[in-house]
Amino acid sequence: MKILANDGISKSGETALKNAGFEILEHRVAQDHLANFINENKVNVLLVRSATKVRKDLIDACPSLKIVGRGGIGMDNIDVEYAIEKGLYVINTPTASSKSVAELVFGHFFSLARFLHESNRLMPLEGETHFNAMKKSFNNAYELSGKTLGVIGFGSIGQEVVKIGISLGMKIKVLTRKPKTEILKLEFFDGQNLSFEITSTNNSDEFLRDTDFISINTPKTTEYIIDTPQFEKMKDGVYIVNTARGGVLNEVALLDFIENGKVAGAALDVFETEPNPELILLMNSNLSLSPHIGGNTIDAQEKIGIELAEQIIKINQTIL
Repeated sequence: MKILANDGISKSGETALKNAGFEILEHRVAQDHLANFINENKVNVLLVRSATKVRKDLIDACPSLKIVGRGGIGMDNIDVEYAIEKGLYVINTPTASSKSVAELVFGHFFSLARFLHESNRLMPLEGETHFNAMKKSFNNAYELSGKTLGVIGFGSIGQEVVKIGISLGMKIKVLTRKPKTEILKLEFFDGQNLSFEITSTNNSDEFLRDTDFISINTPKTTEYIIDTPQFEKMKDGVYIVNTARGGVLNEVALLDFIENGKVAGAALDVFETEPNPELILLMNSNLSLSPHIGGNTIDAQEKIGIELAEQIIKINQTIL
């Protein structure tokens, strides 16, 4: 079988597939030329991340395809149901990048709480001439320990965010559409572990009321999860991080509530107009920004590659 990893695959995943007898095509094909390339090379497996789209027209145009794989959790760039109807196997790696995304959430939280996002911008420009003034302007910082962490969404990423919050001594709230209970295990370097029973709420008013730090960790939605009514119910000085998808948070409303002081700071790893974020967001000093890098760690990519390879090998054995 021929595999096109159009958005890349880790060396470990590539090695596992080659050792199993698969042919890996070393190409990055533009979306407009993808169907022709797949047909000319009789590609059987198409692996993507978020850049390549697998829509109905591509599926219809490429009869050689047997498997479509998504490296990561979100499947919104693939017409999954249609692909399955057409007899394709559709696979993904829903937990492989969860820890990496969760750590980025807290990277942004620490940056916001200690003004690192702003001081990193200003130190090269004014550190030599206004050192003491900047030191004074950044002294209204906060510890995360003892604060209330609110997590929207309780999938694998949300659970990893909660685990880090617990390890920092934060109070925990989780918001889901339906209340659910999960047992989360924290494992430590010496083999010890502790388990925590966490029950979510579906009462958004209660969830928002006293929450200091909010992390959005949901799949793509058709409407805003955080909009003006939700911002109005938050406590003054709240911090918000969105590593979920662009469009779950109203970015225009966010800027308004940063301006009036309701939101002390926010971080965006995803954007409504991605890959072309609005300039007004990029220039706002109260925002900590990153270019959709939640799962972009060497560790996560290794896990993704291996998990995809294992699933492909298993499916191939079934087909044969």
